[in-house]
Amino acid sequence: MNNINIKTFKKTLGKFTTGVTVVCVKKNEKIYGKTVNSFNSLSLKPPLVLFSLGNYSSSINTYLKSKYLTINILSKKQKKISNHFSKKNPLSKNISFFEGDNNTCLINDCVANLECKLIDKIKKGDHIIFICEVINVHNNDKLKPLSYYNSKYY
Repeated sequence: MNNINIKTFKKTLGKFTTGVTVVCVKKNEKIYGKTVNSFNSLSLKPPLVLFSLGNYSSSINTYLKSKYLTINILSKKQKKISNHFSKKNPLSKNISFFEGDNNTCLINDCVANLECKLIDKIKKGDHIIFICEVINVHNNDKLKPLSYYNSKYY
């Protein structure tokens, strides 16, 4: 067994295959997006999900002040979108969106899109856990999901 440190911890967690999402919020008609793989279902009744963002994340304050947001589950064809929104302060100019019911923006051509209401935030360690109630969903059964394992896309 190896002693725990940040490097070995990250490497170990990288052995867990995850899906890839982009969480989007809209403020003053500007769209903010972050690539997130720390996404989970939390409850079926009511329908709740969670994700986390680092305290140091660019535009974290915009996410903390948002009432509604979207979680966009990326398809295999959307690696570039994942890479784009993993950068610091990415622009959303060249991304194709459609509008949700609550002045939200959802990314086109995803495996699924969830429109959510932010109901709680919990600060733990160097991250903030966002708990959201899912209020609308859009599914595309024709696409395959983008997955991430051992620092590579599949």
